[in-house]
Amino acid sequence: MKIIILGAGQVGGTLAEHLAREENDITVVDTDGDKLRELHTKLDIRTVVGPGSYPMVLRQAGCEDADMLIAVTSQDEVNMIACQVAHTLFRTPTKIARVRATAYLTRKGLFAHEAVPIDVLISPEQVVTDHIRRLIEHPGALQVLEFAGGLVQLVAVKAIYGGPLVGQDLAFLRRHMPSVDTRVAAIYRRNRPIIPRGDTVIEADDEVFFIAARRDIRAVMSELRVAGQATRVIYQAGNQSHGTRQIPRWPRRSMRRSHPPVAR
Repeated sequence: MKIIILGAGQVGGTLAEHLAREENDITVVDTDGDKLRELHTKLDIRTVVGPGSYPMVLRQAGCEDADMLIAVTSQDEVNMIACQVAHTLFRTPTKIARVRATAYLTRKGLFAHEAVPIDVLISPEQVVTDHIRRLIEHPGALQVLEFAGGLVQLVAVKAIYGGPLVGQDLAFLRRHMPSVDTRVAAIYRRNRPIIPRGDTVIEADDEVFFIAARRDIRAVMSELRVAGQATRVIYQAGNQSHGTRQIPRWPRRSMRRSHPPVAR
């Protein structure tokens, strides 16, 4: 596959390294010639010096017959315009871009095919924000992953002594909650995985990974924890980037914000 990567920073360099190992035809574009030379000495790739959003630079990089454009420069505007140029002038099939600014991400329809044609949008801050939001929605969860548009969730929770299921086999969960459709996918006990079966007994401090409908998650978590256990206070340090995304979502009564001291 012929792939053009815009940006030779940490993200772009790592992508180039991994994709080149898979025998893809990789070209990296950046305005920093030193970074490109460093990559070129380590990897079997092509490099082009210049602004990644310029049509002439994209043409030089081989955008006319590229299968994919990955724009991960440090500037949102460069990434967005590069995808637009690649779509309009070169009809590049797949365009991936990193966009970090909330001002862009909150505009509905901006990244539609008929507007700014980005096929896959990457927002590291949004990923972090969504992950934290899911953890806040389920106090005590170690990890929460969503499937089917959020209708189904995979949740990891540590089993606490005194929880109804602790000391019981997994078959007990079905008998105890017959109306809830849930499956225990994995158990980690003292950092070792255990394949769950119906006769597997949950022990205190086990990390239990289960999947269930979103509406049933808290009910299943209550079987592994002591009633009343919850996270009551959330501390947020800083008020930029991640913080400004998260503040509107969090209950004010649960938050304490910490700012760096102001020099006088």
